[in-house]
Amino acid sequence: MFIEKEYLEDWMKRIMERFDNFEKSISKPPERERHRFNGELLLDNQELCVMLNVSKRTLQRYRSLGWLPFKRIDQKTYYLESEVEKFIRERFNKKS
Repeated sequence: MFIEKEYLEDWMKRIMERFDNFEKSISKPPERERHRFNGELLLDNQELCVMLNVSKRTLQRYRSLGWLPFKRIDQKTYYLESEVEKFIRERFNKKS
């Protein structure tokens, strides 16, 4: 069985294009949509847990104690970046 050279080259070219497209799609993750409120960045629970190295339950405790102001949008909890910075300055700097 023989395959014509032009046919094989065309076929290989298409395969390589698909590999290139696949590589581009996995090499950089898609940009996450960043929510804003009055122009200020909103952080969600996941981002804040990673940033503060605490659990979701600890964030809930901070909210319940009134230490960490939050906003509820579509059943999801968000924190204004400026309020998080203020919380960090007030609560975490006292320990040092």
